[in-house]
Amino acid sequence: MSILVDKNTRLLVQGITGNEGLFHTTQMVEYGTNVVGGVTPGKGGEWVLDGKIPVFDSMKLAVEATGANATIIFVPARFAADAMYEAADSGLPLIICITEGVAVQDMMSVRTYLDQKKTRLIGPNCPGLLTPGESKVGIIPGNIAMPGNVGIVSRSGTLTYEVLYAMKNVNMGASTCVGIGGDPVNGTNFIDILEMFEHDPKTEKVMLIGEIGGNEEEKAAEFIANKMTKPVAAFIAGRTAPAGKRMGHAGAIIEGGAGTAEDKIKALENAGVRVAKHPEELPSLLK
Repeated sequence: MSILVDKNTRLLVQGITGNEGLFHTTQMVEYGTNVVGGVTPGKGGEWVLDGKIPVFDSMKLAVEATGANATIIFVPARFAADAMYEAADSGLPLIICITEGVAVQDMMSVRTYLDQKKTRLIGPNCPGLLTPGESKVGIIPGNIAMPGNVGIVSRSGTLTYEVLYAMKNVNMGASTCVGIGGDPVNGTNFIDILEMFEHDPKTEKVMLIGEIGGNEEEKAAEFIANKMTKPVAAFIAGRTAPAGKRMGHAGAIIEGGAGTAEDKIKALENAGVRVAKHPEELPSLLK
């Protein structure tokens, strides 16, 4: 049992013939992910990875031919919204969009559209998902994590890698790691994933990695206080960030005094969450 992706995930790769798409498809296949096909308009009929993976012109054709149940998007930002629309129209229940730099206006339209569908979007501008030992869907390095009972949800890709590696060094494994991305408008938020972890029998503890900007961490704190029975530890990046300056992610900006690290940490601590001062401290807080 895990959330979102496992050994039964049948994955399509949109943008599979591009440099990024092909590189990360190779990494995912080597990890053991079941990549059943790729989609690049105009390249239908071709094969990649030494003839192992077929390429289709459209998502509709790819889903019909392969029985896929998830897709990952590696296309340039200007085409990402259309790729998400096409994936949703193909009837897939799960879309993971790695692309960064997708316009906020585009994402507002995509999110409105997806809310009318039975489709879950992870991202954009995220590292994807990893269920150690089963399926790697995205760009999280597979060799830094081991199977276990800790669920991880994060707005930051690189901090996720740091925490997974710190966990492995103390023989602590993950059930599923979910990078939700740091853009102002995305498909899935902290509460969505926390709720999944709460109901996942394989997940016994949870780590939340947040950052400055917005109020998603405060909302998560309220959910943890009222709905969660499993222990949660957290880290909030950006304690020393100056107000009004965007730090890293498009969503990581403090405006009007809202979205500060102090506010988030206080809300989480009030909800009974143990908050680390440094990301590598997280495993010890859940030991």
